[in-house]
Amino acid sequence: MKKIVLLGRGGAGKSTTARKIGEIASLPVIELDKYFWQPGLIPLSKERWILKQRELAINDRWIMDGDLGKYDVLNERLKLADTIIILNFPFWTCFLRASKRSKERMDFWWWLFTWRFLELPKIMKMIKDYSPTSAVIIIKSQKELDNFLMKIKNN
Repeated sequence: MKKIVLLGRGGAGKSTTARKIGEIASLPVIELDKYFWQPGLIPLSKERWILKQRELAINDRWIMDGDLGKYDVLNERLKLADTIIILNFPFWTCFLRASKRSKERMDFWWWLFTWRFLELPKIMKMIKDYSPTSAVIIIKSQKELDNFLMKIKNN
């Protein structure tokens, strides 16, 4: 686990999980939201986002957290990853967490609601196409996540 892509719907805990894994595995954490969204929640253009991801991935060790839905160019990260972690938590868990942290736009809530049925199948196909040799870890609950973190801490 030297190049990790961490995905999941909003409110799943991607950033928190990335920081914990980064601390345990001594990996630099790259929070993609900080690089993608411009003031006023304006997304980077596709071309600029591809270049930015390549720039961010230049090092040989990292964990990148972020799932930007319809705005993302995920294949750029998947091609470089050796490990892909997907936080596939229940909708209500993510909804409650997301509703506590900030006011989101309507398209965020739609993405949150449809993520498992619309986005996850696309993600799985992209993993198959762009990162077929990477380890894929799907975590479905906080308990599974806690167990996973304990396991990597003890290794």
